[in-house]
Amino acid sequence: MSYVCQQCKEPLQLDASLVDLTPSAYDMIVASLPSVPASRGRYVTDSEAEKVAQLPSPSASKAAWQQATTSENLRASPPLSTRAQGKQPQRNFPAPNESFVLLQESMIRSIPSPVPGAAMPKKAALGNQKNVPAKNTSPLPAHQQPEPDHSNPTPISHHLRSTMRLFNVLSTRSDIDHPLCAECTQILLSSLQRQLDETKKERDGYIAFEKEVRKERERESLDLSRQDAEKKIERLKYDERAAIEQLRLADREREQLDEELKLLEAEEKALEEEEAEFWRSHNEHLLVLAEQASRLASLRAAYAADYATLEKLERTNVYNDAFCIGHDGVFGTINGLRLGRVPGVPVEWPEINAAWGQTLLLLYTIARKLDYTFENYRLIPMGSFSRIERTVGDKATYELYGSGDLHLGRLLHNRRFDFAMVAFLECLKQLIDFVKSQDPTVEFPHQISKDKIGEASVKLQFSQEEAWTRALRHVLLALKIVLKWTTNGGNG
Repeated sequence: MSYVCQQCKEPLQLDASLVDLTPSAYDMIVASLPSVPASRGRYVTDSEAEKVAQLPSPSASKAAWQQATTSENLRASPPLSTRAQGKQPQRNFPAPNESFVLLQESMIRSIPSPVPGAAMPKKAALGNQKNVPAKNTSPLPAHQQPEPDHSNPTPISHHLRSTMRLFNVLSTRSDIDHPLCAECTQILLSSLQRQLDETKKERDGYIAFEKEVRKERERESLDLSRQDAEKKIERLKYDERAAIEQLRLADREREQLDEELKLLEAEEKALEEEEAEFWRSHNEHLLVLAEQASRLASLRAAYAADYATLEKLERTNVYNDAFCIGHDGVFGTINGLRLGRVPGVPVEWPEINAAWGQTLLLLYTIARKLDYTFENYRLIPMGSFSRIERTVGDKATYELYGSGDLHLGRLLHNRRFDFAMVAFLECLKQLIDFVKSQDPTVEFPHQISKDKIGEASVKLQFSQEEAWTRALRHVLLALKIVLKWTTNGGNG
């Protein structure tokens, strides 16, 4: 069973004191309530009689219960005077412990157990029936067998019904429907307190008025002379004139206040217009601010994108793209050009010359980036016809390119080509020594000694092509290490 507040219709949760309400507490609450009209009491009595009539009990027991109740009421409540009856608390609802009725054993057997779910086992019930005397255990006829009461209240439902009956009593004995929630009860108490204060003020006014009336009667009871009456009349006229003058002053003050009120209303209207104009200006400024904030956000986004692009470009190594060093089988390559020759794989001399031109250009570019000047030599990068010039001694110029033509001058040309490659190797050794002086942690896999790098010579005239190709591959590897150190900022 759920309860709702009769004012705000919100669901309620009853206090434990109401759920476990004892009969004595119930009697105390009902006795403290005001009396109910006679018609309402008769209605309750009639409803109780109807409930008794609906009970599944024999008519003889019902008549005995009604007779016992009537006789007990007559004995318990003798006739009192009207004044005494007004002081006695009226009880229209019979309390659970107000009366009792002796029942026959046949009636007891027809009443089900009040404890739900805790009924006695079937064997125990049979045992109890065996203990009953035989004269009281005669079976009833089929038409007189009592029907089982499926609506037998449990202890919890009994307490809930008692609580509901208490709420009905409170509602019928007062002008307020019960139950109420805590908030509605607080509001009701505040309203009743306010009514009590107003009633007290009204009572004090009546008391003061009663005192004045008594004083007036006392004065009237005295025999006043004519002269005293005229003095009183003059005094009352003077009071009247003073009251009229005060009324005129109050009228003039009211007119002044009306004028001030009009001025204040006009000032208030002007302030309202000024406030409206201020808010319009404020909204315009907010719109401008939002637009500027949006523009600032877009500029910041563009700046972030441009800054990311700048960082990407700064990290880009153009030297790796301009001088791509790799290998193709046994050949070292630079920008896809093979450098060297081996039997069975004919590499044309224009490709070799172009590869030497790219190699010399790479060495020249690294030296410029490191601001390094070679000793005794000057590099002249000219593509497939690059040269190296001595800056001391005879200042000879050596061609860093070869030829496959079969003529008498080929031997002399190959000799100058070998001098050019040895000079290139000397310049590379100077640059490697400079890098090691700047960063001792840099390591090169092959050492350079005169015309050899590692164990292979860069000279072509008296060497095998495989050894020459291996030496050129070592040269490209050393250049790649120097280029990596240069482009990674290792030079500071």
